Amino acid sequence: MNIEFNKNEDANKQLVYELKTRLKTIYSGGGEKNAQKQKEKGKMLARERIKYLIDDDREFLELAAFAADGMYAAEGGCPSAGVVAGIGYVSGRQCMIVANDATVKAGAWFPMTAKKNLRAQEIAMENRLPIIYLVDSAGVYLPMQDEIFPDKEHFGRIFRNNAIMSSEGIVQIAAIMGSCVAGGAYLPIMSDEAMIVDGTGSVFLAGSYLVKSAIGESVDNETLGGATTHCEISGVTDYKHPNDQACLDSIRNIMSMLGAPQQAGFDRIKPASPKLNEQEIYGILPDNREKPYEMRDIVHRLVDNSEFEEYKALYGQSIVCGLGRIDGWAVGIVANQRNVVKSKKGEMQFGGVIYSDSADKATRFIMNCNQKKIPLVFLQDVTGFMVGSRSEQGGIIKDGAKMVNAVANSVVPKFTIVVGNSYGAGNYAMCGKAYDPRLIYAWPSAKIAVMGGAQAAKVLLQIQQASSKAKEEVADPAKENELLKQITDRYNSQTTPYYAAARLWVDGVIDPLETRKVISMGIEAANQSPITKPFNVGVIQT
Repeated sequence: MNIEFNKNEDANKQLVYELKTRLKTIYSGGGEKNAQKQKEKGKMLARERIKYLIDDDREFLELAAFAADGMYAAEGGCPSAGVVAGIGYVSGRQCMIVANDATVKAGAWFPMTAKKNLRAQEIAMENRLPIIYLVDSAGVYLPMQDEIFPDKEHFGRIFRNNAIMSSEGIVQIAAIMGSCVAGGAYLPIMSDEAMIVDGTGSVFLAGSYLVKSAIGESVDNETLGGATTHCEISGVTDYKHPNDQACLDSIRNIMSMLGAPQQAGFDRIKPASPKLNEQEIYGILPDNREKPYEMRDIVHRLVDNSEFEEYKALYGQSIVCGLGRIDGWAVGIVANQRNVVKSKKGEMQFGGVIYSDSADKATRFIMNCNQKKIPLVFLQDVTGFMVGSRSEQGGIIKDGAKMVNAVANSVVPKFTIVVGNSYGAGNYAMCGKAYDPRLIYAWPSAKIAVMGGAQAAKVLLQIQQASSKAKEEVADPAKENELLKQITDRYNSQTTPYYAAARLWVDGVIDPLETRKVISMGIEAANQSPITKPFNVGVIQT
């Protein structure tokens, strides 16, 4: 019996249990009372609509389930940012699905709702995925209009994306299954096709109250913008359906007739499970983010047949690079080694730290994968680049810059899994959110910040002490210890994967056993978008 393995296993399974408990709460949306109100109107709930729409025998990959988690407390919260989104299969065709959750503030748009919708559209555009909108929203949440309306990445960007996708031939189908008000009315009508549910669906630039206030006309919402008005008088909508089920059936029928997408040509053979037990990941990954472990043990439990063709295995050992397959797809893996290693020069290298030789190796490997048209997978557990006079004199900045350059300019699709630490410039070099991974998910063990909590707290305390000294205040060790604890606790609360997922720094938090699914579905999506841009890293310092 391996006591350390069992301890890790218990800790990681507890984290997964917490993840599933949190998700269960989020899946309830605005609560049972609000759900019942929707059902009394004859409407299906957002998640019920998606479940009915997608193919029973295929996986659904939810996007940003934790969006807005813990945010907007003064407004009563906004679970999942009031919208459910993800990649699924409809009539055998992979697509993006976005469904407003009317149980959350009547589906009103909060700032994070816009950000989540934009992320869903971004994924659809990058991968040329058809996108299906199930619209049921009261429009912009007016008390926060200044945070959602006018800026480049706010509400209006969504309609700009509608227009761009249409011009690029990316299919968009919208179903008006509830309210669709004001600026939000443009989303379904700028789609290729729009259908509406009779009796519950409505679409108008201004509702009856605003019309009365603006021009003095008294008119009910159904006459103003219901199914009969728009299917028989205005011609705004294309299809009229008696209920949600009929509307969703119509979408499935249309999707069954889509022409086949072009292929990027990423290599795939018959999938195989890892020979080593995936469940053992729970026991391998330490219960503490500071402890070392062998990253190859994780890699061998993610790749098909546990086969991994390692690149430059004896050089730049603090990063592990190599080729493998995940669910049949060929991938290039770049992963942080968390064991302490010793270079042939006799230098001891800390696990999770990027040194000049490992940055150099990773850069070359990333360039090779672009040359071979092999998608890249980054497994992050990184504390940053090595610091100190020896590293600076050795050119760590230029070597790190080379790696960042290669990541930034890669044209093959990139997928990032945050396994453990994701600190500072290491986040960037290992393809953090700013470097356009097609998908980025975190394990419950992830920590994302500019630096570790203990280090950051000490730096912040030193700043506080310097300020007090400048004011000639007498130091109080007890107060300083209490302040250090407060700073540490606050900082640590901001490094959790849930904090990151709430703000869409990552696309979600997943059980480690879902990693292969995320990567496989991501590459399948990316394979529908041929690479048209040549790989060019520009000027690199040598």
